[in-house]
Amino acid sequence: AMSKSAVKISSDLLSNPLCEQEPSFLEMVTAFDTAMKRMDSFNQEKVNMDLAEEGETRVFSSVFPSLNMAVKRREQTLQDYKRLQSKVEKYEEKEKTGPVLTKLHQ
Repeated sequence: AMSKSAVKISSDLLSNPLCEQEPSFLEMVTAFDTAMKRMDSFNQEKVNMDLAEEGETRVFSSVFPSLNMAVKRREQTLQDYKRLQSKVEKYEEKEKTGPVLTKLHQ
């Protein structure tokens, strides 16, 4: 949407009567318009490639269900690790008594 807006702005600038009066301004606005149109086409190509990639990802995820399970297990393990790491940090901050050291060791 942003590149479409930039193209609209550059087109509006080209239709400005000042462009007819000032050749240097017309040249500058024409260059800006060309750049904005190129940027818009590049962005559109990128969006199309992203959509195609997303479709391929869905195909592969249905072909390899074990991969989805591995990703889910990894996410779960990562959450468990973060939870246990916060417990360890909490016990490391506490006074080093017998029960705290035992829990820290566990």
